[in-house]
Amino acid sequence: MAMLDHADTFIVDVPTIRPHVLAMATMHAQTMVIVRLVDADGVDGVGEGTTIGGLSYGEESPESIKSAIDTYILPILRHCDIACVAATMAKVEKSVRGNHFAKCAVETALLDMAGKRLGVPVSELIGGGRVRDSLPVAWTLASGDTARDIAEGEEMLDRRRHRIFKLKIGKREVRDDVAHVGAICKALGDRASVRVDVNQNWTEAQARIGMAMLHDVGCDLVEQPIAGDAIAAMARLSKGQPIPLMADEALNGPRSAMRIASAHAASVFALKIAQSGGLFATADVAAIGTAAGIGLYGGTMLEGGVGTVASAHVFATLPDLAWGTELFGPLLQTEDILREPLGYADFSLAVPTGAGLGIAFDEDKLAFFRRDRTSPILHAVTAGA
Repeated sequence: MAMLDHADTFIVDVPTIRPHVLAMATMHAQTMVIVRLVDADGVDGVGEGTTIGGLSYGEESPESIKSAIDTYILPILRHCDIACVAATMAKVEKSVRGNHFAKCAVETALLDMAGKRLGVPVSELIGGGRVRDSLPVAWTLASGDTARDIAEGEEMLDRRRHRIFKLKIGKREVRDDVAHVGAICKALGDRASVRVDVNQNWTEAQARIGMAMLHDVGCDLVEQPIAGDAIAAMARLSKGQPIPLMADEALNGPRSAMRIASAHAASVFALKIAQSGGLFATADVAAIGTAAGIGLYGGTMLEGGVGTVASAHVFATLPDLAWGTELFGPLLQTEDILREPLGYADFSLAVPTGAGLGIAFDEDKLAFFRRDRTSPILHAVTAGA
C-alpha cells in the first residue's frame, strides 16, 4: 500500500518567445501549475495543470487549479492507496465536481509514480499500451502578421521541425482572416497542411461563410468555429460544409464526446488531457471518436514539458491519429524547465521511454520561475545561464 507522504503545488510563469495571439487573449507568458507528490517510500510523481490566458479560455485559472488541489484533492489522497490510480481518482471524482485541469494534474502525478514503481512508461499503463514512439507535431502561427507567419512557417519547414501549421483567427473580419489564411496556404503550398482555430469566435452565419471561403483557399480543417455548447449548430455546419470541423472547447470528457458523436457535430476530435479531466478520460474520448468514425488530433493547452509528455504518452497508445498532434508547448517558451528538453526532429516529437513520464526537472530553472520564489533574481539568472 502506497501512502502520500508530502506534496508541493506551485505556480510557474515562463515567458513566451513571441506574443501568441488568440481570439480571446494575447499571451506573453505561459503559467503552469505543477504538483509534485511523494509517497512514504520516497517515490515521486509530477503533474501539470495549464490553461490559456488566465480565465479568458475557460472556467479554471492557475490560481483556482492550485487551490482545488491543495484544499480539496490532496486531503482525499491522504486516505487512499495512491498506487491504485484509478480507484484513487474515482474517489476524487466523487468528492470534487468539475475542475478537470486540477484532476488531470493530480492523475498525471499518480501515473508518473505508478510507472516509476513498475519500471515502465506511463503509456504502458493506458489502454492497450504504446503503439508508436513518435508523434507528428503541428506549429501554431499566431503572430497575426501575414508576412511574419509565412517567414516563420518557411523556417520551420527548413529546419524540418513542423509541416503542419495551425493559424489562430477570429479577431478580424471573416474576409480579412480568410485573406490572411489564403496567403499563407499559397506561400507554403503542398509542402504543408494549413488549419485554422477560431476559438469559438464566429457566429453560425459567419462560420458558414468563413468555412466555405477557407475551403476555397486551401485550408484543410477548421477548429471550433462557434460556441462549444452549440452542438446543433455544429451539426448543421458539419453537414453543410466540405471542410472538416474539429471539436475542441465542445469536448470536456467522454459524455460530451458521446453527445457530439451522436449529433454528427464534428468530423475530428481535438483530444486534450486537461479538458477531458485526465489521461484515462482522454483515452475514453478517443475510443468514442474512433468508434464513431471521427478523426483524432492530439491537442494542447500549450502545456510545458510535464503536460506535453503526459499528453504524448496517451497519444502514443492511439492506433489511428490521422490529424497528428499539436504538442509544441515547450517550444513556445523561452526556457525549458526540464533537465533534458524533449526531442523534436524530423517533424515529430519522440515519446520518452523511461519509467513513468520519463522526465526530470531542471531544479535551478524551476526554482527561478516559481511564482513564490524566495531566491534573489540575479543569483537565479546566473545559476540558470
